[in-house]
Amino acid sequence: MTVDYDHLHKTIQALTENERDAVALMATVACEVHHSDDRFDWTGFYRVTEPELLKIGPYQGGHGCLTIPFSRGVCGAAARSDEIQLVPDVDAFSDHIACASSTRSELVLPVHDASGALIAVFDIDSDQPDAFTEADADALAALLKAVFGRC
Repeated sequence: MTVDYDHLHKTIQALTENERDAVALMATVACEVHHSDDRFDWTGFYRVTEPELLKIGPYQGGHGCLTIPFSRGVCGAAARSDEIQLVPDVDAFSDHIACASSTRSELVLPVHDASGALIAVFDIDSDQPDAFTEADADALAALLKAVFGRC
C-alpha cells in the first residue's frame, strides 16, 4: 500500500478543521498517518517541553522513548537543526537511539506553530530499510504546515 497524500491531507483537514489544540491535532495526525501506509511501523510526535528536550506525545505503534534530548538521535537532530531527517538505514546513523529494535529506517520532520516556533518533531519509523522518499518528506511537511500552522 502506498499513501494517497492528497486524500490523507483532505481527511486530516476535515477531521481537524476547527481544532487549535496542538495535542488533539497530534493525536489525529499520528493516527491517520500511521494507518495510511504499511511502511509506517511507529508514527508519533515528540513534543518540545523544555529547552533542548523532547518528550513523547501522541503516537501509534509500540512504546517509544519517553524523553530525547536535542543532542541525541534522529529526533534530536531534527529538533537541533530544524531540518527534515531522512535516514534510509538507522544502523548507519551514528547516534541513532533504538527505541525499538525493529526500526530499520526513519523519517523525522520538525513541527512549527503559527508563530514559527518549533513545538515538536514528527517521527515515522519503518521496519523496512530505505522505506521513505523525498516525496514522502515533502508531502508530510506540507501536511504538518497546514495543520499546525494554525495553532
